[in-house]
Amino acid sequence: MPASTASSDYTLGSNTEVGRLRAVMLHRPGDELLRLTPRNSDQLLFDGLPWVARAQEEHDEFAEALTARGVDVFLLGDLLTETLDHSGAARIQGIAAAVNSRLLGPHLAEELAGYLRGLPAPQLADVLTAGMTFDELPLTPAAESASLVRRMHVGPEFAIAPLPNLLFTRDSSFWIGPRFAITSLALPARVRETSLTDLIYAHHPLFTGARRAYESQVAPVEGGDVLLLAPGVVAVGVGERTTPAGAEALARSLFADGLAHTALAVPIEQQRAFMHLDTVCTMVDADAVVMYPNIRDTMSAFTLRDLGDGDVDVSGPRPFVEAAADAMGIGKLRVIDTGLDPVTAEREQWDDGNNTLAVEPGVVVSYNRNVETNRRLVDSGIEVIEIEGRELGSGRGGPRCMSCPLSRDPL
Repeated sequence: MPASTASSDYTLGSNTEVGRLRAVMLHRPGDELLRLTPRNSDQLLFDGLPWVARAQEEHDEFAEALTARGVDVFLLGDLLTETLDHSGAARIQGIAAAVNSRLLGPHLAEELAGYLRGLPAPQLADVLTAGMTFDELPLTPAAESASLVRRMHVGPEFAIAPLPNLLFTRDSSFWIGPRFAITSLALPARVRETSLTDLIYAHHPLFTGARRAYESQVAPVEGGDVLLLAPGVVAVGVGERTTPAGAEALARSLFADGLAHTALAVPIEQQRAFMHLDTVCTMVDADAVVMYPNIRDTMSAFTLRDLGDGDVDVSGPRPFVEAAADAMGIGKLRVIDTGLDPVTAEREQWDDGNNTLAVEPGVVVSYNRNVETNRRLVDSGIEVIEIEGRELGSGRGGPRCMSCPLSRDPL
């Protein structure tokens, strides 16, 4: 299989949210979504059971909209398969993360790992993303009868859990400057996602020579909570998924590597509707954000500044809009509300109205169902590329959640 390659017209990396998007990593939904049932959807963080074929059509339309704007689209599934085909070390890493000896016991775990080691790359990639039930374990009748673990687990239970939230490639990694950061995901249903992005960055030829940021991963930080407000300025949401310890560890790591000089820690409510900072606020232009109006007046930020030699100054909190403008060195941060009345605003925030993906300054991708939000964006001079998200949105994520920018032009 030919490896995915980047164009020579750009270099990997990003230092803003709105520089012209050159390359992006998406994940086309696959068999992992077929694992969702009414019994397990809450545990796997989906509010409903998506119609998978339609979700794939919607995702293809999303990818095509980006391609039409000159963006190179790399699919995580393709990158994973190519990596597993290219690197024996990647195969070992992926299998080790997927096979849980605490669940299976050492005997069954070794049997399964041995089977996975013999799979061709496409089939192994499918197991690593879509998981495997106990009914699907490749055991001989003799081996099955000799395993208490197998005999006591109900067939549809997962021996390897599926990863339906891989759809949201934003969360498991992000780029800042010329480096990539592998995050630390907070909830059990998503922890293994980072093992796949990690092995892709470590072993795929596309990323040869790329260096890491935030290597310590000491506390939960998720990419949906990280906004690159301006070169050297990062906002980090602190709420359901990213902890204060994670935000501080990330800031100190970025300071030490010279990737940022200021970080804003932004407290957000710890509830599902506000799981990440980008569910309530995203950048749509170099000096403008779209923001959920019901929290505009209460959204605050602590400011962390690099003083050099490992010293950090922490001040605040103060209103987020003011702290952001000061950190970015602009007079005022423009704020575009997502609806006039509280009910419309709340409905469209729930439907990812704030979760836009900037393709270039003043041009964003948004779900078409957020009529009021999109109208107000257009009225404010923002071009909106609308996509369908009826099925894609069942996991609570919009265009920004579903995309990991690999390359943006600097502003």
